[in-house]
Amino acid sequence: MNPQAKLIFSFSLLLGTSITISSNHWITAWAGLEINTLAILPLIAKSHHPRAIEAATKYFLTQAAASALVLFSSMTNSWHTGQWDITQLTHPTSCLILTSAIAMKLGLVPFHFWFPEVLQGSPLITGLLLSTVMKFPPMTLLFMTSQSLNPTLLASMALLSAALGGWMGLNQTQIRKILAFSSISHLGWMAIIISYNPKLTLLNFYLYTLITAAVFLALNSIKVLKLSTLMTSWTKAPSVNAMLLLALLSLAGLPPLTGFLPKWLIIQELTKQDMTPSAMTIAILSLLSLFFYLRLAYCATITLPPHTTNHMKRWHTNKPVHASIAVLTVTATMLLPISPMLTPIS
Repeated sequence: MNPQAKLIFSFSLLLGTSITISSNHWITAWAGLEINTLAILPLIAKSHHPRAIEAATKYFLTQAAASALVLFSSMTNSWHTGQWDITQLTHPTSCLILTSAIAMKLGLVPFHFWFPEVLQGSPLITGLLLSTVMKFPPMTLLFMTSQSLNPTLLASMALLSAALGGWMGLNQTQIRKILAFSSISHLGWMAIIISYNPKLTLLNFYLYTLITAAVFLALNSIKVLKLSTLMTSWTKAPSVNAMLLLALLSLAGLPPLTGFLPKWLIIQELTKQDMTPSAMTIAILSLLSLFFYLRLAYCATITLPPHTTNHMKRWHTNKPVHASIAVLTVTATMLLPISPMLTPIS
């Protein structure tokens, strides 16, 4: 892709995100979402492969429908209350439509079907943007309207997302699809707590962004897209594979690592809100996700492949690891000691 075109698309992504997260009016928030959608489409379809074109088309149709629902919910609320302020969303029908629209934009169950297909058809760096940056504006709208939304509906969607994200990722061999279902599962953790402690949702999103960025950049540096090639990548870059192992275990939420921090605080907050059954259910459902994270880690570093593969083992290279991967891996694995500073949030 032309560097000038890439610069324009990156600047448009930054502009659209900034407009949405800084706006108080529904029309400007909608405009920011549209700028974001139009900016990411060329990045998805830049390889001109039929799968990439299909992914871009699916993404455009889904996001256009979700943006139309956002506009419709804000117009319905304005019709009944005379308010265009984002924080003044009070009409029940508008709240229901907005919850559906944001769930469609984020990829929450039952509006999750587009996300694995789009991520599978995108390059790894574009997949990183779709999993993190593109979810920040809808997450901000969810944060600003969290007091008006129906907590029972959000909790139901959250538990379904945690269940389907873990269940459907079990039998996948494509790494991008596994990470897509991982994202759906993590969105369940964010959605279940948004009505009770919105700051905790943002903390979970920030930490998820850090850890996912470490995983995607490590995979991009060793150019791995499938489990069968991941099995033989240890010969090419052992240090990156070791970092990938730690980042995957952190993404799974194992206790000594950073990924355990948001789950710990969310379970603690749910028990404070007398939602112990929901806390137990979502904690048990996270074991499904833990299985495929351990499967990825097993294929990456622990053993040789148990069967012969058609992929040649690559020569070990002395290419230095990019500094950003090292920094992100450290933050993705060693931030658990900051938890005493975060107790006022919960």
